Amino acid sequence: MTKSKQMLLIKLGIDILLGALAAYCAFALRIGLPLGKYAPRAFTYTYISVFIKVALNYYFNLHRQSWRTVGTRDALALAKSTVIFALIASSIAFMLGHNYNIPRSIPLIDALVYAVFMGSSRFASRIIFEEIVGRKTGINKKRTLIVGAGDAGTMIAREIFRHPESGLVPVGFLDDDPSKKETRFLGLDVFGPIGDLRQVVRGHSIEEVIIAMPSAPGTTVRRIVELAKKAKVQYRIIPGIYEVISGKVSISLLRPVDVEDLLRREPVRLDIDSIAGYLSSKVVLVTGAGGSIGSEICRQICHFSPKLLILLGRGENSLFNIEREMKANYSHIPYVTMVADVRNTHKIEHIFEQYRPEVVFHAAAHKHVPMMETNPDEAILNNIGGTQNLVKNALRFNTSYFVNISTDKAVNPTSIMGASKRVAEMVVRKAAKEAREGQHFMSVRFGNVLGSRGSVVPIFRDQIRKGGPVTVTHPDMTRYFMTIPEAAQLVLQAGGMQKNGQVFVLDMGDPVKIVDLAKDLIRLSGFEPGEDIDIVYTGVRPGEKLFEELLTAEEGTTATHHKKIFEAKSNDLPADLDAKLAGLFETAASGNNEDICKRLFEVVPQFKSKEIEGAVHEQI
Repeated sequence: MTKSKQMLLIKLGIDILLGALAAYCAFALRIGLPLGKYAPRAFTYTYISVFIKVALNYYFNLHRQSWRTVGTRDALALAKSTVIFALIASSIAFMLGHNYNIPRSIPLIDALVYAVFMGSSRFASRIIFEEIVGRKTGINKKRTLIVGAGDAGTMIAREIFRHPESGLVPVGFLDDDPSKKETRFLGLDVFGPIGDLRQVVRGHSIEEVIIAMPSAPGTTVRRIVELAKKAKVQYRIIPGIYEVISGKVSISLLRPVDVEDLLRREPVRLDIDSIAGYLSSKVVLVTGAGGSIGSEICRQICHFSPKLLILLGRGENSLFNIEREMKANYSHIPYVTMVADVRNTHKIEHIFEQYRPEVVFHAAAHKHVPMMETNPDEAILNNIGGTQNLVKNALRFNTSYFVNISTDKAVNPTSIMGASKRVAEMVVRKAAKEAREGQHFMSVRFGNVLGSRGSVVPIFRDQIRKGGPVTVTHPDMTRYFMTIPEAAQLVLQAGGMQKNGQVFVLDMGDPVKIVDLAKDLIRLSGFEPGEDIDIVYTGVRPGEKLFEELLTAEEGTTATHHKKIFEAKSNDLPADLDAKLAGLFETAASGNNEDICKRLFEVVPQFKSKEIEGAVHEQI
């Protein structure tokens, strides 16, 4: 017999003894001792009572409860069991009437005493474990201060009490809410506001600070980190609200503070109904499904129970990784994995014909700016040609929603990549004009995503790990940033707006200087910029801009019903787009970089590159 089964039998045996004792106590309280002539009736009643209690115990799984972690849900199950027992036992006593001849208040007293016994045994076990065992084993553990006395803070404190093996012992809380001052949660004091962190650390010998504020903005997290550094104490954080989607907080989620926390923004509030309306029970195709954005879109889609999720990508290794994740975390979602290039006309047509996707998220694209400057033909054939291939099939097979993932680099583009994505937006808008009723074609434009492939953050981390230097192209280089989950959620939200032909622009917040980002990462790694790790400026790379824009001057925006999504007033769709695209593809096939730039300029007059400027200068 396994140890777990032994524990179940022991707990069941204790519950049976408590049930029998409760029945005896009910007679003793009602009749008094000795029981006299009521003794035989008490024995019969106890037998029936225990039988009913055991049956209800099994029905509500009371014997499976973990006594050392018992909580409100367990207490609720016990209350339900007790009420039902009282009703059944009282009914039996009423039906037997004078033939049985016991006071009809006995079942009610029995139920109350049983509830007290059962509840006391469980909560006593928890108290013994947390207060005696936990505190005794916590003598040599880190004294921990929890910043944030809300739900997340109290949950993490409770988790620490339940898991003495964590090596932590909670001492108290800090919280800026004045109503919580001098209040106690789980027996722990709220010492004061966050600004008192240094004094509390010194006064209570704190060794570690836990930031338990998943919805706090980045400015608040930055402030706490700076205070902890000045107090010379270690600090960790509960992930932001995007990572704690389930709402469950545990010690396993604690991690070092990262740059994403310092840039954390107000959480996205989604219109769940509008998203579920076009994703639930639908066949959904995601291109670039193995990439950072595409894979996160897949994860978010899984929360809305699609009929089938098609994971399409060209890189088998990245597809293999997301497929493993699907098997582990989303096994209830039907999915297929398709290794395919979006430029492959026959393969894409076959996929659309076989699966008839009702929703398409097009995230597959070449995104590295300098690399596309030296390989412009690939940017044209993949970013534009692949998009055209997809929208053609989406039109033919009556796809309801086609969402193209675009970029801020498509605005006044100075790079081949940016210009190619601007043309891809045009291809989608042209498809919108040809769409049938009920079809929606749109693009969603946003800036840089923290942690995505090719972003500066992993590059900086690698440079710091090697001892530096950290390379920044220019001291004034500025970019917009958002987290991968936030970007994916807003993309899903934009798709549910049921617009056709629009270019949506996501609210990227405030721009961030790249050099400030580098300094933050250096400090979070335990070093000082300029002292331990140098920052070196390498010069602006081909195709790069110092400042990214989300809109062109002539576009402007209109608000949507979602405060983080805006609609661009795009008006740059050439009447002869098909002819210009044919010429662009033909030139791209030739491989002449200068000619490709000239062709791109014909489609996107806002495109500015060295090749175009040089050609204009020669004409002058």
